[in-house]
Amino acid sequence: MRYYFSRKVILHYLDCALHTDMSDIEQYYMKPPGSCFWVAVLDGNVVGIVAARGNEEDNTVELRRMSVDSNYRGKGIAKALGRKVLEFAMLNNYSSVVLGTTAVKMAAHRLYESLGFKHVGVVEHYALPGMTRSLLERMFFQLRYHRYRLQLREE
Repeated sequence: MRYYFSRKVILHYLDCALHTDMSDIEQYYMKPPGSCFWVAVLDGNVVGIVAARGNEEDNTVELRRMSVDSNYRGKGIAKALGRKVLEFAMLNNYSSVVLGTTAVKMAAHRLYESLGFKHVGVVEHYALPGMTRSLLERMFFQLRYHRYRLQLREE
């Protein structure tokens, strides 16, 4: 049952992403001021991605969509992508970088902390788009949403 619900939720999440920001990267991440998108390429293959989306209201930039092909993890690609977002934030005078993740692998959390992010909160029983919150789903599939923040300068 855990496999069924995990697969169902992940496939719906991917479908949702492929019909929103990931369906038009240029419109979501390249055209808006304060936003950008990077692709890591190794030997002609895309091995990782990351996006940054600025929020002028609170002068933060959100690190989004960080992903590295499982065959290339542990090689410093995610750290290099994360540093690109931090560099972008500093060059554009943002006061902080924020991110949220449902990652269950501790390596992801260690990566964020190694980049200087501080864990600022967690939402228990987090629901992704497409989750029904049915009794069976809650029994077999639960997510925690972790929030991180890196303060670059005081406002």
